[in-house]
Amino acid sequence: MYWLVAGLVIFFGVHIFSSFRAARERMIQRLGEKPYKAIYSLLAVAGFILIVIGVGKAEQVILWEPAEWGRYGAVWFMPFAFISLAAAFIPSNFQRFTAHPFLWSVTIWALLHLLANGDLTGLILFGSFGLYAVHAMSAQNARGVRSSQLKRPLLNDAAVVVSGLILYWLFLTFHARLFGVAIVY
Repeated sequence: MYWLVAGLVIFFGVHIFSSFRAARERMIQRLGEKPYKAIYSLLAVAGFILIVIGVGKAEQVILWEPAEWGRYGAVWFMPFAFISLAAAFIPSNFQRFTAHPFLWSVTIWALLHLLANGDLTGLILFGSFGLYAVHAMSAQNARGVRSSQLKRPLLNDAAVVVSGLILYWLFLTFHARLFGVAIVY
């Protein structure tokens, strides 16, 4: 559990630090932009690696028995998380509804996985990612980040949906190999 918590502290520490814009700018002035980005990236990757190691080493501590519908809810609603993820990278009209498609993807992913899991590791992992995503949206909104006003071709929207569904199918199919939990039996 220590590896997981250490990884989360490092990973989210650098992300939350960057939301304090004045401190971030002072650090960039002190180090230079490229060294700052290099340190930021190395710390974020190191934190992520520790998270993966921590999840793998964590002892399973059951906190509650998740409702059966939680697992089905995750299977049926995860496509929305993947569509939102695709919308973060493919210019489309989805950005007219939210300035934060990636963070919505993380929020949906975290909430659905909290419904399907009842262990301490899941609570810490998914809960921290969900809370951070909500914090990041709030911080970005406070800085004036807004939805796009640009109208895109409907073909782009179709590309987002198709890409998201393909990603979902891949994760559904390989979830057991990637994460040790079979979704499709």
